Amino acid sequence: MKIGIPRALSYYDFFPFWYGFFSDLGIEIVLSDPTTKQTMSVGSSLVVPETCLPIKVYVGHILNLLDKGIDKIFVPSIQSIAPKIYNCSKIRGLPDLIRNVIKRDFTIVETTLDKSEKKQGLYEFLADAVKPFGITDMDRIKKASKNAWKVYNNFHVMTRSGVPYKKALKYAIENKVVIAENQKAYPINVALIAHGYNLYDERVSMKIFEKLEKLDVKVFTANQLTIEQMKKGLNSMKSKLYWANEYEITGAAGYYIQDRKIDGVITINAFGCGPDSLMLERMARYARKAKKPILHLSIDEQTGEAGFVTRIEAFVDMLYRKKRSGILNKIKIQDRKDKYTDVQCKDLI
Repeated sequence: MKIGIPRALSYYDFFPFWYGFFSDLGIEIVLSDPTTKQTMSVGSSLVVPETCLPIKVYVGHILNLLDKGIDKIFVPSIQSIAPKIYNCSKIRGLPDLIRNVIKRDFTIVETTLDKSEKKQGLYEFLADAVKPFGITDMDRIKKASKNAWKVYNNFHVMTRSGVPYKKALKYAIENKVVIAENQKAYPINVALIAHGYNLYDERVSMKIFEKLEKLDVKVFTANQLTIEQMKKGLNSMKSKLYWANEYEITGAAGYYIQDRKIDGVITINAFGCGPDSLMLERMARYARKAKKPILHLSIDEQTGEAGFVTRIEAFVDMLYRKKRSGILNKIKIQDRKDKYTDVQCKDLI
């Protein structure tokens, strides 16, 4: 039994869970290859130009799995993760979109999670995911879900301790837990705010983690925060949860904007993303109030790496100059205090 999972969209948030669930039931997972320029090109050729980049990438990954001979592909419709907390329309209608743009013979393992509706909860979602394989025993499905949560929770324990995303994912599917220790101190700390599919897809984000590492910048993401911390960030920006992935954008940004150890914020968003445009506007206003430098990077399939790198380098250079200036001002203020103290002491003598 094999199931194909596109290396796009929900993969970057939920793959540890999917891995734990399907593997416990004896279903082999076949992943699409990492994103390439070809993935973007073939995906873009099948949808209208106004479609956002993550969807174009997703279509390209479906085609990649079909080229590998996979005839059952997991295409979930994650409507709502909690009552009245929704995903964007494209993610909600993903199975229908794929069915209409890819005219090839394969089975879409279509399963719906909608916590705003009755009888569309997690167990129903999981039961639909394995029905094409003839698995209907709910006790077996519930047991597999426990293993899925174990892998998923182990993954998040590691990322919150500072283990990089790729390493945490590798350790989690190997059933290991490794905690990051003695992390290197960096002169500049930056919060990188984006959806997982825009952040951890190295072709889409143009390996931004490596680029910032070379500039001697330490990166913090939503994966290093707890739900409580992201709720605190959401409240600090006087925002109410509406979008399913708002914690990782508004919540994480709100928390890091208030965090004194963070020198600046970088966001990555897909051009034309409606929900992101609303969240980023609020984020920019609160960053200005907190006097926290912020850089918005908008991406699509035409984004060139040269301009991308130039903007990052300029932003980091500004952060270095700002921090250096702050340190010098503190030294000057301390010097004045020391001189004043010396004068007072002489007067007393």
